[in-house]
Amino acid sequence: MAELGRIVGKAALGAAGTAAAGATLAGLGYGLIQAEAKITRKIVGNPFDGAPDDDGVYGAAPGEPVQLLVLGDSTAAGMGADNRFQTIGAILATGLAAIMGRPVELTNEAVVGAESSDLSSQLSKALERIDQPDVAVILIGANDVTHRIDRSVSVQHLQRTVRYLRTLGVPVVVGTCPDLGTVEPVPFPLNKLLRQWSRELAAAQTVAAVEAGARTVSMGDLLGPEFAASPSIMFSQDRFHPSAAGYARVASALLPSVAAEVDAWPEGATRDSEPEAARGEGIGALDDAAERAASSPGTEVGPAELRGRSHGPRGPWAMLRRRGEHEVTDV
Repeated sequence: MAELGRIVGKAALGAAGTAAAGATLAGLGYGLIQAEAKITRKIVGNPFDGAPDDDGVYGAAPGEPVQLLVLGDSTAAGMGADNRFQTIGAILATGLAAIMGRPVELTNEAVVGAESSDLSSQLSKALERIDQPDVAVILIGANDVTHRIDRSVSVQHLQRTVRYLRTLGVPVVVGTCPDLGTVEPVPFPLNKLLRQWSRELAAAQTVAAVEAGARTVSMGDLLGPEFAASPSIMFSQDRFHPSAAGYARVASALLPSVAAEVDAWPEGATRDSEPEAARGEGIGALDDAAERAASSPGTEVGPAELRGRSHGPRGPWAMLRRRGEHEVTDV
């Protein structure tokens, strides 16, 4: 627990600029926040019976299938998708199959409404079905925010799951908590609080997951501008979960990192491109990288070494890559 306290403490440094605003908003009263949350739930509603069953083999090429495991919440499960081929897992599986020229078998144990504490049970069920995943993708955090789960508890569960997968030799890519403050039905001041809480959890998840050996990809407000411009296209009928187009946007941000973890590119291609300093890419302190990633959707953060060492004066080194160019604003 001491280590997790340090993890959360480091990630929270990046949220110092929003702390005063958060305190002001919190001063409006928890009762108001609860009332607005109830209003939001009524607006969003629950138009879906669940998520499509997307388990199965994708790609028509011959050969032994690559085993892709997906864990997490309703976004990972694909709630809001019209069919099994529109989920994040299915899009990733189809993309990997096309890149590798091999079939990809998807095992999706994500559960609608899941919190980080549910990851261990999801993993246990998955390992009863497949002996050795080739890569795992985890999307979690939104329900931890809306249910106000203590951040240190949330990242402890995530880190434990990542570490167990890494002991099995399974590469892991974590899609961090999305910015819930960008969802249109959520009113002020609840949207401002949700934005602050989402970013703080995303930064803490980045530190915890990377220290455990995973890569993370920042979800941020990945769908925010598109939602504002074309809400009927990017989001499903509940105006909260992504539509098929929205899931394709998220999957496109994750695919380069997942492909790199399984060496998906043709023979002779590099596992990762060299970082470009002009794009803000490179090796730096993990806590700095986590803060920057939380405000820049599509940003990948992973473990790194500098001069043969994995740690520097301020803790672990991390490699930051900007897989996406979309930047979050503070509006």
